[in-house]
Amino acid sequence: MGNFLFFSAGIFQYFNDSNTAGQIIVVLLCVFSLIAWTVMLGKWSDLKELSRLNKIAEHKIAKSFDIAEFADGNRNLAGPYGKVLKEAAAALERANSGGGESAEMLAIKMGHVENAIGRAVANQSQLYESKMVLLGSIISGAPFLGLLGTVWGVMDSFGAMGMEGATATLQTLAPGVSGALLTTVAGLVVAIPSVFGYNFLLSISRGMVLSLENFASSLADKIELEERTKLSQKRVYKSEMPEKAKLNADFGAKGDSSRGGALRFDLNLESEEE
Repeated sequence: MGNFLFFSAGIFQYFNDSNTAGQIIVVLLCVFSLIAWTVMLGKWSDLKELSRLNKIAEHKIAKSFDIAEFADGNRNLAGPYGKVLKEAAAALERANSGGGESAEMLAIKMGHVENAIGRAVANQSQLYESKMVLLGSIISGAPFLGLLGTVWGVMDSFGAMGMEGATATLQTLAPGVSGALLTTVAGLVVAIPSVFGYNFLLSISRGMVLSLENFASSLADKIELEERTKLSQKRVYKSEMPEKAKLNADFGAKGDSSRGGALRFDLNLESEEE
């Protein structure tokens, strides 16, 4: 405890020994440190929430059998997965409105859907990487800002030592140099934790972007399989229609002939009675 108080007192003493530029730089670095920690904690919380929403959306989509109907009934589905799904369903609806049930039209339709999914993935990837530029700027700038304060402070100390002439001693030089070195320490204190936090968050965000791309690919495959199944069912139905019509016609003809025979039989009976 005593060592901590001595260290704290030394820090404040070094701050007092710094020149005006050094003190301003230390204050700026303290502000940057606060911003960096706020960004790191906020980004970690955002990524956790996005991961939770994605798991909910993926679980629901896996149980669905028709993407278009599912998206229409789950318009409030949130998260990157939900937004990609909405864009895919909207593109599929636009493509279906054009008509056509051939294999060529299916290929054109899937191209339209895949383009919409690609755009949605690109937009959602930016969401994963948001705020990382600010954190990277603090990491890059903090050490150089601290170095600037140190160089400036040492320059002032040697300048003051030169003005004193022969009366200058190490005791008069040391406080200014120690105050100048404080800015470098402050810059490193800001940058080092931010580097670890940045790399940690970057690895999580990249993994989530990769999962988003895999989800988009699986969604496109699911939509294509559903559309091919629908197309096959329509073709089977159309191929069965002529046969059903022929059977109905044959059945109708047989019915007419039997009714005709019954009518002739009734006429013969009436003629015999007369």
